[in-house]
Amino acid sequence: MDIGELLAFKPEQTPKRPHEDEDEDFDLEASHAKRGEATEKIKRMRRIAEAKESANYGKQGGASGGATSGSSAFEFDPELTEEERLNILKYVENEEADGDVLDEQSLKKLILVFEKRNLKNQEMRIKFADSAEKFMDSEVELHTVIQELKGVATVPDLYPLLVELHGLHSLLELLAHQNTDIAVAVVDLLQEVTDVDILGESQEGAESLIEALRKEQICALLVQNLERLNEQVKEEADGVHNSLAIVENLTEIDAEFVREAAEQGLLAWLLKRLRGKSPFDPNKLYCSEILSILIQTENDNRLLLGSLDGVDVLLQQLAVYKRHDPGSNEEQEYMQNLFNCLCSALMARENRDRFLSGEGLQLMNLMLREKKMSRNGSLKVLDHAMAGQDGRDNCNKFVEILGLRTIFPLFMKTPKRNKQRLISADEHEEHVTSVIASMLRNCKGTHRQRMLAKFTENDHEKVDRLLELHLKYLAKVEAIDKEIDQQAKDPSIDEDEEAENNYIKRLTGGLFTLQRIDYILLEVSATGDTVKQRVLQILNLRGASMKTIRSIMREYAGNLGDGDTDWREQEQTHILSLVDRF
Repeated sequence: MDIGELLAFKPEQTPKRPHEDEDEDFDLEASHAKRGEATEKIKRMRRIAEAKESANYGKQGGASGGATSGSSAFEFDPELTEEERLNILKYVENEEADGDVLDEQSLKKLILVFEKRNLKNQEMRIKFADSAEKFMDSEVELHTVIQELKGVATVPDLYPLLVELHGLHSLLELLAHQNTDIAVAVVDLLQEVTDVDILGESQEGAESLIEALRKEQICALLVQNLERLNEQVKEEADGVHNSLAIVENLTEIDAEFVREAAEQGLLAWLLKRLRGKSPFDPNKLYCSEILSILIQTENDNRLLLGSLDGVDVLLQQLAVYKRHDPGSNEEQEYMQNLFNCLCSALMARENRDRFLSGEGLQLMNLMLREKKMSRNGSLKVLDHAMAGQDGRDNCNKFVEILGLRTIFPLFMKTPKRNKQRLISADEHEEHVTSVIASMLRNCKGTHRQRMLAKFTENDHEKVDRLLELHLKYLAKVEAIDKEIDQQAKDPSIDEDEEAENNYIKRLTGGLFTLQRIDYILLEVSATGDTVKQRVLQILNLRGASMKTIRSIMREYAGNLGDGDTDWREQEQTHILSLVDRF
């Protein structure tokens, strides 16, 4: 049905709405059906009034002194229990709610009123372009009917009709309305109709709405509107927040919107918003959350972020927390989001180069030394920046900037838990051992020699610490293995899937860190007899075995990731050669 047909549409006789008096096209003749409906409504309202008075009787107690003549016995029944009173109130709420639910007929009428007011507002704006007071009334009327359309959000089964009657198309056009109040009202409405819980109530409604929004390029329209909103005005700041909420809703319903939102300009707008010098506020926090969603899983978005100088933007924003802690829990969450965004960005090789040239290593190293809240996040970022073959340049640079003086004290002693600790002791030890393992694998020449020398100084204290950690995490893994052996087998899962699930459970239970620790043990033992002798001495003293370390590393070599095939084969060969020499 196009707009012409919609405007020609004659609604069936239904109870009048408040705005119908303003629209001359509606039939004002009263029918018997209307009288019947009005009578029913009067009766229902009387029942509600009686029920309310009766329900409130318990609150009045004996203050009234008794029933007056002519009062119903029900209204002043002194035997009314609290449970009955609550049941009556529940009935009242349901009765009142029933009268507000939109149906197909009333939605058609509402869209018709909306289209008329929209058209009238356009005409008045053209006719009286220089006299705002003359078109302001039509603008208020348009704003009112947009508010009334929010009722459709309670009935997602009507979404296909909203799309079919071009109501959604007209609403989206209003995102470019000259009056930002109108655009913000539309954003507010869209935020409600895209609510994930609402969409979950109707698959057909959700599919119809999502398809229409995608076709209209909703993200591009939102970004164009975001560009002009002034967040110094509370209503427009709320409009920004609701725009981001729409994107969050859409990405949760359909993962394809993650890529589309970035391509249609949202990623660039988010970086621009973060780069601004405005103080921390809730919208800045929300921007960091949406940015994290956009680059968490989509590599193309990570590359786009890099090309838009996003790595530099993140480093500049994080530099604030080098010597100062966040001022609130919300700002602390914002800082963590920025660290998470940086970690996601560093999964793309090109961004590691940008991180290196942008002096990201120097910033992370300073944060580690300052012992502020940012220390935990910077450790996690270093782990991502140095991992794998793409981390080689960062590993060598970290040694050059005297990073060994920073990382090894953290390796020797895990910081105690306090209010500034944002990660657990296990997470801290995982990141520290991963950084050291990456440097041993990637550093060459004099840089590698400086790394190895650390393990022989102070009577091999770092080798002692390595074995202390090895025994700690070995005990954790053995406990998980025992738990797996005792669990009942699920007949619906085949052996391969079960083995994979168990391996993941072991990794998260401590095996991942244990593999890093044992890899370091193999690397340093292969380069010096004194180190290997110290390892054997402590293992014998603690009743532990070298066979266990060999077994763990063979399993590790057999389960390397799906990355570059040549790199994986090269890594497997290297690890197995270390095992043989051990």
